Amino acid sequence: MDPAPLDGNAAGDLGELFALDVTAAVSTCATCHDARRVAELRAYVQAPGLVLRCASCGAVQVRVVRSATRTWLDLSGVTVLEFTTG
Repeated sequence: MDPAPLDGNAAGDLGELFALDVTAAVSTCATCHDARRVAELRAYVQAPGLVLRCASCGAVQVRVVRSATRTWLDLSGVTVLEFTTG
């Protein structure tokens, strides 16, 4: 049985990559086109990295993997990531 996912607020590590609060950004799923705040996505952190899945269809939207000297960010499951500024 898979452990229950956390909500997208577990993606706080992405804040180190972006100057803005990424959990408040709106992510549009490339699979089902549902648009939700990143904080509403389902976060899986039991792997070697972070996986954020769409809360509607379960498709992978974001993958983050870190090593001591590098970070890999895959946003291929996101059509658009919208930030509110100002």
